[in-house]
Amino acid sequence: MKRQLLLTGDINLMSVNDPRAPFARVAATLRAADALFGNLECCLYAPPGNRSLGDEGFYALPAAGEALTLAGYHAVGTANNVNYGTDAITRSLQELDRLGIAHTGSGADRDAAHAPAVIERGGLRFGFLQRTSVYWPTNHEAGEHSPGVAVIRGHTAYQVPAHKVQPEIPPMNRPGLPPVVLTWADPHYLARFREELAALRARVDVLVSSHHWGLHQEVLRYMTEIAHAAIDAGADAVIGHGPHYVLPVEIYKGKPVFYGMGNFSFHTGHGGRRHGDWTGLIARVAIEDRALRRVALKFVRHNDRNETLLRSPCEEPEALRDLVERSVPFGTRISVEGDEAIVAL
Repeated sequence: MKRQLLLTGDINLMSVNDPRAPFARVAATLRAADALFGNLECCLYAPPGNRSLGDEGFYALPAAGEALTLAGYHAVGTANNVNYGTDAITRSLQELDRLGIAHTGSGADRDAAHAPAVIERGGLRFGFLQRTSVYWPTNHEAGEHSPGVAVIRGHTAYQVPAHKVQPEIPPMNRPGLPPVVLTWADPHYLARFREELAALRARVDVLVSSHHWGLHQEVLRYMTEIAHAAIDAGADAVIGHGPHYVLPVEIYKGKPVFYGMGNFSFHTGHGGRRHGDWTGLIARVAIEDRALRRVALKFVRHNDRNETLLRSPCEEPEALRDLVERSVPFGTRISVEGDEAIVAL
């Protein structure tokens, strides 16, 4: 029996006063999915008093969370750099529970934050596990007895290019030569994540690993390390978010890695800045006999009314060309069939 999993990018409901508005144009598509998952890049929390625009945390009116229900979201991830503050995290998760939306990635303590979201739909059990590698260094990571987000720490080193590793890099005898930036996932955190994924694999039919990571449009080494580790541990798909760009797609051991889904609903950002003409992705994953059979992509944009709009590849030729070209180094083949871009498994 065929089932359909839909994966979306960043959802930020700040400045949403009418929960019917953000997904009005795409609700029919979203609600047709057997399972729908996205990254919730805000807290459903109204802080007391006034806040500076420079304060951390994306706080949306709790009533805006109804938009997720109207769109048909079954589960969301909450491990990201704007899900911040003890009261904000606690109240936001309570609101998601009230709405009946499963969540993963933050909680009242480390164990709760690391817990998966598991839903049963159409006779299949779907499991989602989210981690962030982009977060604040003070009081943000969930502790043994303190609220926060679930993380996989990443590390950075700067290496003098003593050897010619790229054609455009001159020899190191030139003053001012920039360093090579190296990144890697913390081995302890990555080992625990593998164990948690493997344990979840035994409980579900379809397993999605979700990650808040990235810097601009680069796919950094730690991202690939985490993605491959997730699939090695049993994940059927890896979904990345955070940079607000569409990033390359990789097929690793027959499983898709979406390094960056971009925005799905995102009107107001840091400092109250309005986000303009962005492009995002929505992934349609067809499942048959508990195996991934087809991966199809569409682009999304939003209009001045903050409504998300579906866009076919033919309507976004530049975005399609960029996605195809940037995915080539990963050995990925993407072709257009009708109004979707098909990723060859």
